[in-house]
Amino acid sequence: MTDLKNRRPLSSRDTALAARITRALARRGVTPNQISMASMVAALLAGACFWMGGQTADAYVAGALLIFAAVFCQLRLLCNLFDGMVAVEAGKGAADGPFWNEFPDRISDILIFAGVGLGVGDPALGWAVAALALLVAYTRELGVNVGLAPDFSGPMAKQHRMALLTLAAVVALVEPYWGERGTVLTWALWISIIGTVLTVLRRAWRIRAGLLG
Repeated sequence: MTDLKNRRPLSSRDTALAARITRALARRGVTPNQISMASMVAALLAGACFWMGGQTADAYVAGALLIFAAVFCQLRLLCNLFDGMVAVEAGKGAADGPFWNEFPDRISDILIFAGVGLGVGDPALGWAVAALALLVAYTRELGVNVGLAPDFSGPMAKQHRMALLTLAAVVALVEPYWGERGTVLTWALWISIIGTVLTVLRRAWRIRAGLLG
């Protein structure tokens, strides 16, 4: 079972390709919960690639790991897309679907940002972004719990955080030619912090305004 009221609006959900993949997954017996679990695996691999990429002295290995990290970040988002589509559009939702729809996302944010922080040699910075990502999700759920519509606004919602990290990973591929390794990803973490703080404040303001009518 999936809570349609708490479903993130995504334009990619309406594409013909997404519909075909959803039908293919459903025909093969892949469940939404399995896809949600797979998102945590993708996040773990992304975080590990960011971490190991920052530890290796081999520029070619580091570059390959950055590419893999970017791919796994996007794979995490694809899992987030197709777990809901298989549940709703293909009618494969389960009673515990709402748990698997939300819980893996929180774990995934921690795994990815902790990995980035370790990779750039600043674990505290990575953990700070992870904590703020949890706060962003909490603020959305707080609004739902007090009777308001779910607020998926940014500027640093989940898809924005993954887009930023993916872009940073790609830019970091050429970083050795003009700067110190790890600088781009460090700046990406700081931008994530600023963006998530603004997102929390924006959602909190909307909650208060909604309660006051």
